[in-house]
This record gives sequence, C-alpha cells and structure tokens, in this order.
Amino acid sequence: MDSSITKYKLSNGMQVMLKEIHTAPIISNWVWYRVGSRDEIPGKTGISHWVEHMQFKGTPQFPSGILDKAISREGGIWNAFTYLDWTTYFETMPADKIDLGLRLEADRMVNSIFDAEEVESERTVIISERQGSENQPMFQLGEVMRAAAFRVHPYHYEIIGDMVDLETMSRDDLYNHYRNYYRPNNAVMVVAGDFDTKEMKVRIEELYGPLQAGDETVRQQRPEPSQRGEHRITVEGTDDTTYVSAYYHSPLASEPDFFPFIVLDSLLTGPTGLNMFGGGISNKTSRLYLKLVEGDLAVGVRGGLPATIDPYVYSISVTVHPERTPDEVITAIDEEIQRVQDTPPTQAAVDRAVKQARALFAYSSESITNQAFWMGFTEMYDSYDWFTGYLDRLATVTPDDVQRIAQTYLVPRNRILGTYLPTKNNEVAK
Repeated sequence: MDSSITKYKLSNGMQVMLKEIHTAPIISNWVWYRVGSRDEIPGKTGISHWVEHMQFKGTPQFPSGILDKAISREGGIWNAFTYLDWTTYFETMPADKIDLGLRLEADRMVNSIFDAEEVESERTVIISERQGSENQPMFQLGEVMRAAAFRVHPYHYEIIGDMVDLETMSRDDLYNHYRNYYRPNNAVMVVAGDFDTKEMKVRIEELYGPLQAGDETVRQQRPEPSQRGEHRITVEGTDDTTYVSAYYHSPLASEPDFFPFIVLDSLLTGPTGLNMFGGGISNKTSRLYLKLVEGDLAVGVRGGLPATIDPYVYSISVTVHPERTPDEVITAIDEEIQRVQDTPPTQAAVDRAVKQARALFAYSSESITNQAFWMGFTEMYDSYDWFTGYLDRLATVTPDDVQRIAQTYLVPRNRILGTYLPTKNNEVAK
C-alpha cells in the first residue's frame, strides 16, 4: 500500500481512502458502489444505470433542480458513471467548498426520493439514450457479439439495458435496487486533495458514521464456460460504413497475464486507456495501424482491454476502407497475430510498447481528480496496490511473455468475430 494513503473502515463497514495532495487548493471526493450491470437479471437489465440517473433527482435536503446550481456556484464539477462492475459519483471542488460534496453524497446514499413522476420522466430519457445507441453500427454489432461472448455470465447485458426492460421496470424496482446496494458497507469513499487527514476523518465520521449498514450484498457468481469454437456474426444496417470487430476472451485485471496483455495491446493497436479521464496518444506506430491503415485496408483501428472483476474480452475494432472487403481486413489481422505467435517481438518493440503504455498511464494519473479516480477504481477489481505496482509490473514483461499471451488468447477458438455490413451492399440486383 502507498504510504501516502490512509485507508480504514468505519464501524458501519464503509471503506475510506484518503490522500493528501497539496499541489493545488482542490479536493476530489468519490463514492464507489459495488454494483453494476453484472448484478442485473432478465427483466431488470439497465437498472443500475437508471438508478444512477435517479440519484440526481433529489432528496428532501437537496431537492431536484438545486444541486447543479449549488455545485456550479461553488466552482465545482460533478458527475457519475455506471459500468460493468461498479457505479460511482464524484465532486471536484475548491478545497474550502468540498463539504457540500461530502454532505450531498452522505445524504443521497440513504435519502433519495425516487419520485414516481421523475421516474417516468427519466424513463423517456433513458429509452431515448438506448434508441440513440441503436443508431450506431458498433453498438448494434457489439451488443450481439457480447451476447455471444457471455452466454452465462451477466456481462452478457449492455449497461444501458434491454429496451423491453426499460419500458416495463417500475418505480419500486428501481427503489429496491437502490436500497439493496446503496449502503455504507457496500461503498468505498475516496477523498484526494488539499486537506488535513485528521480533520477529514472527523468530518467523514460525523456525516457517514451514523448511516446504517445493511445485509451483506452477495453478487452473482456465474462463471462463463470456455468457448468451444469461433463464433462468426454478421449484422446488417443502414449505415454506409463497413466494420469488423474481434472479441477475444481475456483475463481479469488481477491476474498476472493482464500485464503482458497490456503490452501486446500496445504493440498491436496502441495502448488502451483504463481511465475515463485520460488523454490519448497516437497509435500510428502500432502493427495493426501500419498493416491496415497505412496499407489502405482500413481508415481506423483501435483496441480495448478493460479492467474487470471477472474475465472479459479484448477487442479489436476496424473501420473498413470503402474499397476493401471485410475478408481482406480479417486476413490482415490474422497475419499480424500469427506474426507475434510465431516470432516474439524484439526487445526494442516491447520497450516501445511499454513506453507508450507508461505514457498513457502517466497522462491519466496527473490531476487530483484522476488520482482520486484510480484510488477507487482499482479497489473495484483488485486493490490500490494494483495502481502503485503498475509500472513495475509492466517493466518485467518480456518478448516471450508477449508471444505467450498471443498464443494463449488470440486464437480462433477463443474469438467472436463480427462484421457490420451496410444493407445496400447486400441488396439483390433486380
């Protein structure tokens, strides 16, 4: 554990992490809940995301409509995110104004109203959000591919939820989900910035100590069986562009294999940013960019290796050149993967891939908000030691490690291969 971190639990079970950073008069306050789309069941998909929306609709102490004005008036920012494994809320504010954020999060942990009219209003908003996603080719393709990748595990579902559930879930469904998961013993509170630890501990105890713990939350345990062969999926739509996407089952973030996989990802498609606030760096030296984009087979390529509690998928997504075919792109991807499998990359190539991954990591760790993010984020799937040991573990990755990861994971039997085809390309000539 980083010696600059103070980590402890309140008597009600809420985990608290504090980090003094005196580079600027700013404090970032986060509350993370161990609930996400992986905790949902058919009939209630999308409920975690919807509950997140309802947390902005007010409590008796902080009625709907005044919160934005209150945060903005004090020079702060706030937001929330729902993901596969977690939901989180944060405020980053001038240091002398952070008490508003602390009070707000303590209050809405237990006192959100879930007004029936607000629920119906938000139903319209979320359905519209779902409809907007459905207009995106990569969402259409990705939803079908994810369902194929996870037949058993609840990663099967999109975070936004299925339309039929968004149309039928009730106010009581949402409120019961909130009461089941929004409790201090299912939360991690993170505060980073310009404060005194002793004083902050006293204030947190005043605000959060009296909150009642609930029953221990038991999360779904439905391990995904090993895939028995490659799945090939075609989705047709009205967009003019053709896309190719490959999903490979990948290790959970706490496994040792995750770190050489990060280097392989950097080598193939450019480094993946794990932090939603991080900047990007160019992927133009990556092997698949050179092969596909410089080779006029594609107009874009990107990869993704999310950090998750359970094994997830590594993705390669390609926007196909208008004058080329999906089969040409798939062949080129396979050739580059085979190249790594047959011959380990040079030490220089690994060093460059590690350097890029390190640079992206550095960019995403600079601000006080980012540092607070990492403290809570890593606790969701491992611990803060994962963050503090990240660079050292990357430095130990060898060319043979990278080759082994490619040989182990990037094989057809472990893959879901998807193609999005414009319907006009498939019209039968009359």
